[in-house]
Amino acid sequence: MERLRPDVGHLLHVLQLQAMKNRLREMREEVGLSQRELAESVGVTRQTINSVERGRYDPSLELAFELAEFFGCHAEDIFLYDGDEDGV
Repeated sequence: MERLRPDVGHLLHVLQLQAMKNRLREMREEVGLSQRELAESVGVTRQTINSVERGRYDPSLELAFELAEFFGCHAEDIFLYDGDEDGV
């Protein structure tokens, strides 16, 4: 699978902002996966997926790219910044 690479500088900026939200739970449930199944697919623990979904943990760039690759989208499609008026 070809790895999708958006503007890394913009993504880093988005991931570092505290107002970030994400669609991870929604996307995971759309494909019928448990947190554990998704975690195993991207090489992290179930607790990490849970923490990301609940907004208690902002993922590393590496994990954001792994999740995007898994779902076949850009990381900006998963991780959203509320303060971005134009959308991410």
